[in-house]
Amino acid sequence: MLQSFNSTNSSMELSSSLTPFSKKLSDISFSSSLSPFPLQLYPQTSKPKNLRVLAVAVGPSQELPRNSPQRLLKELAHRKKATAPRKKVPPKRFILKPPLDDKKLTERFLNSPQLSLKQFPLLSSCLPSSKLNTADNTWIDEYLLEAKQALGYPLEKSDELGDDNPAKQFDTLLYLAFQHPSCDRTNARHVRSAHSRLWFLGQYVLELALAEFFLQRYPRESPGPMRERVFGLIGKRNLPNWIKAASLQNLIFPYDDMDKLIRKDREPPVKSVFWALFGAIYLCFGMPEVYHVLFEVFGMEPEAEDCQPRLRRQLEDVDYVSVEFEGNKLSWQDVATYKPPQDALFAHPRLFRACVPPGMHRFRGNIWDYDSKPQVMQILGYPLAVNDRIPEITEARNIELGLGLQLCFMHPSKYKFEHPRFCFERLEYVGQKIQDLVMAERLLMKHLDAPGRWLQEKHRRVLMNKFCGRYLREKYMHRFIIYSEQVQDAYENNRRLRNPATTAVQQALHGLSYTVYGKPDVRRLMFEVFDFEQIQPKSV
Repeated sequence: MLQSFNSTNSSMELSSSLTPFSKKLSDISFSSSLSPFPLQLYPQTSKPKNLRVLAVAVGPSQELPRNSPQRLLKELAHRKKATAPRKKVPPKRFILKPPLDDKKLTERFLNSPQLSLKQFPLLSSCLPSSKLNTADNTWIDEYLLEAKQALGYPLEKSDELGDDNPAKQFDTLLYLAFQHPSCDRTNARHVRSAHSRLWFLGQYVLELALAEFFLQRYPRESPGPMRERVFGLIGKRNLPNWIKAASLQNLIFPYDDMDKLIRKDREPPVKSVFWALFGAIYLCFGMPEVYHVLFEVFGMEPEAEDCQPRLRRQLEDVDYVSVEFEGNKLSWQDVATYKPPQDALFAHPRLFRACVPPGMHRFRGNIWDYDSKPQVMQILGYPLAVNDRIPEITEARNIELGLGLQLCFMHPSKYKFEHPRFCFERLEYVGQKIQDLVMAERLLMKHLDAPGRWLQEKHRRVLMNKFCGRYLREKYMHRFIIYSEQVQDAYENNRRLRNPATTAVQQALHGLSYTVYGKPDVRRLMFEVFDFEQIQPKSV
């Protein structure tokens, strides 16, 4: 070790703290076995040679380059400093308030217009939750006459009518129909909620009205083309055209030109007002007036080119239709003004004839008629007791009801390719629409304080297709469906194929009950027999 230390002595000097070093530090090397000495080594202070300075000073007024990292970091720090986290204050309508005491709550409900009409519970449920105030009456004084004139109604105030006339509330409902979510009055809770409840009802009124119209106008057509016709008439893209045809655009957009608005600003308010308008008309005047306003005021034309279904391969229909449809294409006036005769077999006889072909009589007395029909009628509670003047009318109705029930359980795979109308498709179409309307009316009368969007979501969840078929299967009625042999083998162990068929049969049963006994029987089937709301006690 001493030798290695002596060998480095020529290039290194040992000194105390008073003796400077004469060599560079880079020339010094120590062996790892050197014992620790209290030595201090200092480099010799000498001026560096060839020293180049590469730093650039930036003045405070000179800005950094746009993509400079220093500039981005500086802006980020400034932004964080500027937007300090503050405590967000919720909007006033979301601040929890103490609940009303029982006395105030009772007064609020008893003074509400929604409980003022005992004769018309559905109409009463669609009135505003509180009385109209000064701002509401100002809009009515300024614009309501213009709306009535455009729709073709008398200009007198509807308040002058009698209490037993539902049209007495037409002025109020017509005012609410035009208060769409983008207008000035939508901040008032009673206006916003009442308008949304009206459009919630109106959409199903329109669907049912056009379904009945097209089923009777085209007695041989399948529901697919009819759905396309309905969409061509009341699809949201075409609604601004009908509003403009009736000169109602200035009431919806008082400060804007409707034609210059983009679609997302134009279509939602128009759709909301259009649906709410027909909800108000249906509540005050009934379904015939809905047809009058659709085809007379708005000028809808069922034969217009943009409302025609797309071309498709049509199955040849060799079966007869009812005499009233043969060679006669019904107009909207025929559908709107039709009244069944006094001794009619059904509540809606012409709609029944449009959905159940006369050729169904060939199936009387078959195996299903003897084996399955009595069980189905027992589960559904058929036939209902009806007071007829002549016993033969009751017997004829029960025969037609049995044929209609067999048609409800007749899957398209059985006879559709040879006889296109010998399946449940047309009954399913009208049943789906009346089912939607009945459930909408039920929810409106049950939830008086609920806004339309909440009711819409509730409606959708209750009437989901998988639930409709489940209610039928809970009654073990899916075993009565008539399939072809090939489809029967495929559906037997495949619920993904089988369940949509049970949903269709469920809706077809509602369509049949509507055409035979009317809307009250649809309510009975939905809420008593099948328990759509799931509120009845279950057997353990």
